Amino acid sequence: MSAMDTDDVSVVLSTNATSGLSLSLHPLPILNISEHLTRLKLQKNTSEPFVLGALLGTQNGREVEIVNTFELAVEGDTEAVDHGFLVSRRDQYKQVFPSLEFIGWYTVASRVSPRHIALHEQFTIYSSTPLLLVLQPTLSTIASGDVNAQTLPFKAYEPSIEIRDRKSRSVFIEVPYTVETGEAERIAVDWTARGGGSGTSLESHLSTQRSAVKMLHERILVLVKYVTDVLAGQAQKDYTTLRALSALVASLPASENKEFRQEFETEYEDVQLTAFLSSLTKSTNILNDIVDKHIVITSGRDERGPRRRGMGRQGIMPGPDWGDRLH
Repeated sequence: MSAMDTDDVSVVLSTNATSGLSLSLHPLPILNISEHLTRLKLQKNTSEPFVLGALLGTQNGREVEIVNTFELAVEGDTEAVDHGFLVSRRDQYKQVFPSLEFIGWYTVASRVSPRHIALHEQFTIYSSTPLLLVLQPTLSTIASGDVNAQTLPFKAYEPSIEIRDRKSRSVFIEVPYTVETGEAERIAVDWTARGGGSGTSLESHLSTQRSAVKMLHERILVLVKYVTDVLAGQAQKDYTTLRALSALVASLPASENKEFRQEFETEYEDVQLTAFLSSLTKSTNILNDIVDKHIVITSGRDERGPRRRGMGRQGIMPGPDWGDRLH
């Protein structure tokens, strides 16, 4: 357990306290923070290095988007932020991305502790309510019956003030978030997931399809497990989820219906016929290329003609006085 996780006082309000913030998290911050943690683990040869960075994004009222991040430096071995470095990097990003603002900071910890409150106070000079994004590598895998749980080991927090027994203290409220991606980000993430390799388009397509089918299969298993636990009385009924499941099942076509089977077989035969025609066209093109090459070779031979027997050593025909020169 790291030093930042030793305090027992909870600084996160209970789940009954909700935040009205609408938070969107882009893939680039997720990749940056994960890479930051992995690199420090290897550099410092420790499983729990101190990770600290800034969050950049946009804010429109209560709608916030976390778009990018950059690493932060500290003064010596302390936890004091190097504000000169922070301001310099922020201004550099501002020149390239004018729309991005400093909206918070990130770290890595198993849970939020009072030491994060002390760290948080250092960022209030750049933003009135800086957000906190925490990567929790030890976050346990979600329960198979909890279909609404977050699947990423990240938690976002918004600062707040709690008044208890006429005393106030700084606390955090957990903020639910959604992952939002653009077209360029999807391409970059797909390229990164494939290791940056130069695979063919077919390999990329099949890999994408396999990942999609695998994810669909895992989600279906989660839903089946949830329904099984509800029927067995091991999980609490969530009528909103059950109604959504009922609507989803009702929207699926009946696979045992005769008309459905006929339509499916017709489409399957059309696909097979299209694949056969494509293969036949390709073979025809290859054969056509071979015939063209054969015609070019044979036509060249016909133009040169057969070699004549009376040719000299250099291939020159003998003149009419060639016989007189021999005498």
